[in-house]
Amino acid sequence: MAEYTTQMDAARKGILTKEMEAVAKKENMEPAALMELVAKGQVAIPANKNHKCLNPEGVGSMLRTKINVNLGVSRDCKDYNVEMEKVQGAVAMGAEAIMDLSSHGDTREFRRKLCAECPAMIGTVPVYDSVIHFQRPLDELTAQDFLEVVRSHAKDGVDFVTLHCGITRKTIQQIKEQGRRMNIVSRGGSLVFAWMCMTGQENPFYEYYDELLDICREYDVTISLGDACRPGCIDDASDVCQIEELVRLGELTQRAWDKDVQVMVEGPGHMPMDQIAANMKIQQTLCKGAPFYVLGPLVTDIAPGYDHITSAIGGAIAASSGAAFLCYVTPAEHLALPDLQDMKEGIIASKIAAHAADLAKGIKGAADWDNKMSDARKKLDWEAQFALAIDPEKARRYREKAAPEHDDTCSMCGKFCAVRSMNKALSGEYIDVL
Repeated sequence: MAEYTTQMDAARKGILTKEMEAVAKKENMEPAALMELVAKGQVAIPANKNHKCLNPEGVGSMLRTKINVNLGVSRDCKDYNVEMEKVQGAVAMGAEAIMDLSSHGDTREFRRKLCAECPAMIGTVPVYDSVIHFQRPLDELTAQDFLEVVRSHAKDGVDFVTLHCGITRKTIQQIKEQGRRMNIVSRGGSLVFAWMCMTGQENPFYEYYDELLDICREYDVTISLGDACRPGCIDDASDVCQIEELVRLGELTQRAWDKDVQVMVEGPGHMPMDQIAANMKIQQTLCKGAPFYVLGPLVTDIAPGYDHITSAIGGAIAASSGAAFLCYVTPAEHLALPDLQDMKEGIIASKIAAHAADLAKGIKGAADWDNKMSDARKKLDWEAQFALAIDPEKARRYREKAAPEHDDTCSMCGKFCAVRSMNKALSGEYIDVL
């Protein structure tokens, strides 16, 4: 058997891996066409060699838009069993990735359980785990400590890691001088920023980037280049800090590709609708088509409790303009750790955004789902409509709580139903509306 180190290395050598074969089948693509995109870095297949139960997915703007679900415990919400319920629910609802953002307790046991049992792609942010892993204050950690935690996550089977490699000591001065309205809102980015401020040293993920690449290459971990300076409010969108970091992420993307390491690039944040498409184009240009992974974007700052909606609006625009991967946002965003119901609402909103974008992009097969629903509606086949609905339980619940007098109507229109009237008219039947 021909040998390779990463999916990108295999693609460049003309080797069709079982992961590529599976992704090509899911995407209705010729394997050779997919292999070419993986070789170029325009599609990533995050697939750690140690994640044995993985059901692989491809991430790229020319593929179906994928969604990620964030979860994990905190000091205030410590129940790992609840988080595992969320994992199972998210996978059942079709989420392609799970990011474990745990910041309390035995994070490694939970991470290993995920990698042993969860078929979705697994992502982490190793800097969160550094203080927990070593049980030392942030300013006492060394650059090598951070690298050791990355290696630990890679060894455990994590498919992609978010690393905030793009901020440097220059960023400290920028943040101080420019007076951003929300400063840095990235949790990982703020930890790296704080470490640089307290120690006077350069960002270890930037300074020792080549060592990180060696770790990722060994286990075939995809680097998700975190945007520490993503805008945390509408007023900070597309500012110098955000764009300069993106320029640096473009340079780091090429350095990773030079070592056959797959890359995703993370993006905004909060952003008004009229700036989203331009930001996607800038990213595609600077990062040479590397898959773009966006949080939202949230298109307004005024909707706590409804940010799954503000995010879905931005996500649909972003994905239709070139983003490949949407990080879900729940109604609990900015307020609390999401519960199971919050998670469900966030997933549904993200799936709607992703599918709407796939329709706009003309992804092969995307319209089939909508056409089947239209056919079921035309026939007034309620069971078929429920089966095709993105949330079958909710669709059925609405119909049953206001059951109509006649099965071929709903409680909104009754016998005035346009579909019913047209079906009868075209078949030559008498149309009774009273």
